[in-house]
Amino acid sequence: MKKRRLGRTGIEITPIGLGCWQFSQGANFIARFWDTLSDEAIRGVVETALKGGVNWFDTAEAYGNGRSEQKLAEALVALDVKPGAVVIATKWLPFFRTAGSISATIDTRISCLGRYPIDLYQVHAWDPVTPLEETLSTLNELVTRGWVRYIGASNFRGWQLQKALDLSRSHDWEPFVCLQPQYNLMCRATEFEILPVCANEGLGVIPWSPLRGGWLSGRYRRGMKSPVEGSRVAVAEKLGWSESWSRYNNEATWKTIDELFAVAEQAGKTPAQTALRWLLQNPAVTAPIVGAHSMEQLNDNLGSVGWSLSDEQVRRLEAASALPVSYPYDDAAEQQQRGGRA
Repeated sequence: MKKRRLGRTGIEITPIGLGCWQFSQGANFIARFWDTLSDEAIRGVVETALKGGVNWFDTAEAYGNGRSEQKLAEALVALDVKPGAVVIATKWLPFFRTAGSISATIDTRISCLGRYPIDLYQVHAWDPVTPLEETLSTLNELVTRGWVRYIGASNFRGWQLQKALDLSRSHDWEPFVCLQPQYNLMCRATEFEILPVCANEGLGVIPWSPLRGGWLSGRYRRGMKSPVEGSRVAVAEKLGWSESWSRYNNEATWKTIDELFAVAEQAGKTPAQTALRWLLQNPAVTAPIVGAHSMEQLNDNLGSVGWSLSDEQVRRLEAASALPVSYPYDDAAEQQQRGGRA
């Protein structure tokens, strides 16, 4: 795979990254509802990713309380992957903890990942309690001390991201170099504020859930009455997660999926490959993160690289998945911003 530069950093990553959420192995309540992977299966998925050209992996403290980080490192060791040969991204989850806990937990992150250095350390979500200055100054210290190479954010809104970037700039602290938002054909609101901030500030964009929890994988078609048994959508329905059946079983979803299947058939590709390809051709996107429960699923996702959708096919997908747009994002508002008349 031809690598892409992550924002303005010196890191080059492949167009697809492997998410390691499934490596949690029952370390938290999710295991009651979701089949996480065995050690052998984890090694198989990691090996398949490496053989397919993938050079970066995304994990998090919250994925099984560090279990995912540990199992990723164990798989890389078993496969004799040398430190520095892959890019490791992980995340810290604030949620009502002081920013001091970043320093308190970084030793655990380093311990879980063993010999593999942290190339990208991301704030997993916006912290509504801790002063932003405290969080950013602590992250700056981690970079200064050499514990992490770069810092990033995940799940920030546009104003939150811009505020963080401006604050870091004013204090001459290390800035966020990328954002990990949700972005896919069924989540287009990311385009309203988040992607423009990233483009304007030169940030890399590494979307999570590019297949919307399986909705865009090809497993769902118009006329279905319930989610696939054991799927993430089925789990989401039980736990109230955002990709649940009750939220997406509507005309907007089926219209998008209908067009996805039609374009995929025309392109001679699978729906999953087509949905991922749409992201890969967006100049605002650096590389999406895919999750996989099997080598077959991962190989299918890797098939999104090395070909292109036509301009017409991109337009068809975007027309089918378009959100209703009103002020301040509509054409009239754009004219007003340029000094024209609505």
